[in-house]
Amino acid sequence: MHILRKPSWALPDSAATPEEVVLSRRALFGAGLAGAAALASSPARAGWLFGGSEAPVAPEPDPSAGLYPLKRNPAYALDRAVTPEAINLGYNNFYEFGTSKYIADEAQKLRLRPWTLKIGGLVEQPREVGIDDLLKALPLEERLYRHRCVEAWGMALPWSGIPLKSFVDWARPLGSAKYVRFTTFLDPEVASGQRSPLYDWPYVEGLTMAEAASELAFLATGAYGKPLAKQMGAPLRLAVPWKYGFKSVKSIVAIDFVEQRPSTLWAAAGPREYGFWANVNPEVAHPRWSQARERVLGTDETRPTLLYNGYGEQVAGLYAGVTGEKLFM
Repeated sequence: MHILRKPSWALPDSAATPEEVVLSRRALFGAGLAGAAALASSPARAGWLFGGSEAPVAPEPDPSAGLYPLKRNPAYALDRAVTPEAINLGYNNFYEFGTSKYIADEAQKLRLRPWTLKIGGLVEQPREVGIDDLLKALPLEERLYRHRCVEAWGMALPWSGIPLKSFVDWARPLGSAKYVRFTTFLDPEVASGQRSPLYDWPYVEGLTMAEAASELAFLATGAYGKPLAKQMGAPLRLAVPWKYGFKSVKSIVAIDFVEQRPSTLWAAAGPREYGFWANVNPEVAHPRWSQARERVLGTDETRPTLLYNGYGEQVAGLYAGVTGEKLFM
């Protein structure tokens, strides 16, 4: 298997956005960037700008706001500019709130407090912890990461949060655990997308224990120097930058350590298109479009897609012994 060496830090058919639709929105971002920047401080207003409801919804106060901005870890740098916050706030995949990219206002219905994370499965002691207690219990930092969507667009952003390895150590899993299963919230009265029969809700994703121990794996609690916006997966989401974005499950309510590989939402919904591994590879096309290039959100630029999204030096070794499986997609 060819591994791209880089410096350390230099769906079913009816569901996935077709490539031609994704590419046709390029003009919208370039034309709207200046006006969008003025609204970046308000997630709800950004959703309104990019096609949400007619009137912005007042954001819910976040009791963790005083923790941000966090100190940036300089080991995690970028080879490109950070995507403007307004672009990120107004263009989101969050299927719990619908298949449109413009769900910012709809996502404001999500209530973030109280928010309890259940830690279970193969651990020394199952427990529940409130999100604010979790933020006090573990080290927090900011990191700059690339993000690559399976729909052939990419962005770069400053995540704030917890190294997943630190969380795993704190959770004290048993030696028999082979996978980490992440489960999102389930509340179809609030999240209209969860009323869809096309998906097996709640959204579930998973990593191997080795992947969870990677220096790159990250539990994001904030972005752009503030708590996560609701449409970005508040108050807790996964960020694994060498994988396609659908692996980065949002609004997590349960993390379980298990022996069997989790059955994940997208692998179940579109097994011919979305597998468990979902590692980025420009040479492996999606069945309906090429992955060779990516469109950079907020610009007219396209770039060659990098193997493992450019993080091959850090993660390629995780798959050296894996045979007989499709590691990409």
